[in-house]
Amino acid sequence: MKRSFLSLLLLSFICFLPNQETIAQDKSMEDNTNVWQSPEEDILKILHAPQLPRTSTSPSRTHMVLTDPIIYPTLSELAGPMLKLAGTRVNPKNNYYHGRHGGTSPRVLTINDGKTVPLNIPDEAEVISTYWAVDGQRFALSVGFENRIELWMGDISGHVEKVPDIILNPLMDQAVKWLPDQEKILVRRITDRGAVPQKPSIPNGPRILEDAGASARSTYESRNLLETAYDDELFSYYSQCELLIYDTKTKQKHVVGPTASYKYANISPDGNYLLIERLKRPWSHEVGWWRFANDIEVWNLNGKLVTTVVNQPLANEVPIHGVITGPRYVSWQPTAPHTLFWNEALDGGNPVAEVEFRDRLMRWEAPFNTQPEEVFKAEHRIQGTMWGQSAGMLMVYQRERMKRWRYVWLLDVNKGTSKQWFDLDENDRYNDPGYPLFTQLENGKYVFKVEDGSIYFRGQGGTKDGDRPFVDRRNIETGKIERIFRCATDKYEYFVDFAEEPNSFIMSSESSTTVPNFYLAKFGESIEADAGESTRVITKRPITKFEDPSPELRQIENKIVRYQRKDSIELSFQLLLPPGYTEGTRVPTVVYAYPLEYSGAKTAGQVRGSSNRFMRIYGPSHKYFLMRGYAVLDNTAMPMVGDPETVYDSFVLQLVADAEAAVAKAIDMGIADPDRIGIIGHSHGGLMVANLLAHSDLFCAGIARSGSYNKTNQPYGFQGERRSLFEATKSYIDCSPTFFADKVNEPILIIHGDDDSNPGTLTFQSEVFYEAVRGSGGTARLVLLPFEDHGYRAKESIEHVLWEQMNWFDKYVKNRKITEETE
Repeated sequence: MKRSFLSLLLLSFICFLPNQETIAQDKSMEDNTNVWQSPEEDILKILHAPQLPRTSTSPSRTHMVLTDPIIYPTLSELAGPMLKLAGTRVNPKNNYYHGRHGGTSPRVLTINDGKTVPLNIPDEAEVISTYWAVDGQRFALSVGFENRIELWMGDISGHVEKVPDIILNPLMDQAVKWLPDQEKILVRRITDRGAVPQKPSIPNGPRILEDAGASARSTYESRNLLETAYDDELFSYYSQCELLIYDTKTKQKHVVGPTASYKYANISPDGNYLLIERLKRPWSHEVGWWRFANDIEVWNLNGKLVTTVVNQPLANEVPIHGVITGPRYVSWQPTAPHTLFWNEALDGGNPVAEVEFRDRLMRWEAPFNTQPEEVFKAEHRIQGTMWGQSAGMLMVYQRERMKRWRYVWLLDVNKGTSKQWFDLDENDRYNDPGYPLFTQLENGKYVFKVEDGSIYFRGQGGTKDGDRPFVDRRNIETGKIERIFRCATDKYEYFVDFAEEPNSFIMSSESSTTVPNFYLAKFGESIEADAGESTRVITKRPITKFEDPSPELRQIENKIVRYQRKDSIELSFQLLLPPGYTEGTRVPTVVYAYPLEYSGAKTAGQVRGSSNRFMRIYGPSHKYFLMRGYAVLDNTAMPMVGDPETVYDSFVLQLVADAEAAVAKAIDMGIADPDRIGIIGHSHGGLMVANLLAHSDLFCAGIARSGSYNKTNQPYGFQGERRSLFEATKSYIDCSPTFFADKVNEPILIIHGDDDSNPGTLTFQSEVFYEAVRGSGGTARLVLLPFEDHGYRAKESIEHVLWEQMNWFDKYVKNRKITEETE
């Protein structure tokens, strides 16, 4: 039965594959085919308005490095050389990530007085990353050029200089790390590696995959993989580097690690040992580089082997939602001189195995002449560990997969004590305590801040009225919480870092009409705030004075609207009204959403976001419809509520119920014209759009971007679906709109990157779905963007997508009645 079923699916897939001539000849594609288009000037003005600077704050909290981000590369850049190397897209010109950029016009800002000093790097260069020394006076920069990434050193006076003979390799790991003495840095340097391997005129042979008796693995491991022996040589060439220690005072260089493909390297807190993870061949064509075989070793600073932690084999059979066996996340304890810690699976890495304990925490101390010791056993999978400022204090985050539940434990690894501190539903935004605030030790290592027996936490502060970020002090012994900062109700403010002055901190503050800027804030006395909550009085003065790049957006009204689904589940959307909107006027409306899964109704309806954010619009955003008189329902809740094992059995039914509730609310408010409502979504949201057009008549048109429309092409799970196609065949088919394309009787615009590497949304998904709708007599338009991945980045692509979206909804939503009368 399995063979015949899969054969049927394969046959249906082949039948639906579009003939390229048919696509080119289709009437819906004749107009403006193969011609780049741009939206009108007012849209372009907003799209290309100056962006607010990127910031990097010094550990001393006295200075910032600001740079102006490069947002949209040109299409010619994306069309340039690009290599798909073991899960990563690489620009072979500069040995960096393809299409990724830093910032220009770097300058140092003094927090105390707001003055800036420029950093004089070449005009054609951009700052990729800033690496501060702990004293906050000096920093290293990775500076990008078209054909290389250089190492530069600078200080807060504005002085910068290039370090000669060092070209960085930032692939796989941070390119620069300060040593504990804060005088030397560990650098990943590209050596003279000879000529680039040349592509053979013909392949050495066919591409062959073979397996027997294997278990299912996640498809998320299968993007941009190596395919040929030539690819293998390219990966070796571009991933290799040597590990070098550069003394910033004496300018001396010392090679500690010979040329190899280093996955990770870090110095011990006492500066005497080097922990390295080194990939080893043969390279796999089935998984990304992070699953390759590797050796985890400890060396001395002369590059001599001290001990081997593990020789990790190729991890190409990791169970779905599982982990590797053996040591994982090996790292130094920052508060001890030279002690390693790591996690190990006790369930074979299999999340469905029935075991008493799923993970354990291991410790191994130099000189590594004894066996590693077990420190802690975890009932659930260890998601992360964080070290505290106090010696031996460790916070352990565990996750219970079936309940989607988080458990937070506090350990003292020196005393051998442990306790569960608190636990919560991982989707509960209203009660989420946030995460610890971090500080740097003198050795440069990061730990969470501990003061007077309390740990500092900051969080998003979800409430029924929107997000209100906060900072708390949580007492270690009693769990008592003191709220020391809470965002005001009419603003969006968040804690950035503690400042140099006592009782002071750096914060960001903005509102729907006020540009985000940084402020130096001071804690005052404790007062009672809203709902009986206590907080501290805050006084603040500006550090930066950024200006509004798009004042026309300040005329947009923004508020959070709450309502209920027919089964009483609480829902919400963010209502955006166009400039000049007259109350009581019904206008064309755009719904934007992304389906999410929840275990229970309590968290499914919790409000996300804030109406007090300063609106900035990036990329091919649906918010541009506001400038054409549309209302927008943003962040529209589309929860899938139920048992994580079976929630997709009711996916379509819940989607329709969610959409019905949102549309009904917008109509009841007198805002949405019921005959002129469109829906747009990206990725899983694209699947949502296609399903809603197939299974409801709520919308008069839709735009589906980079979606997945046939889930049978992911036979071993997708999103939160944990069952295989063979266990839940009906569910896979029911949520796949390709099988219901004949029911899509509203116009649909399908947009996709022509080189989508996301395994669940490969480009053919849109090609097949387009042909299925078109062939069934539906109205569809397919736009494939050359050189684009799952998201769209090039200036030309963004502008064209905006033009397509505006024209589609203007024709089939905004002017729908006029069109019908004309026809």
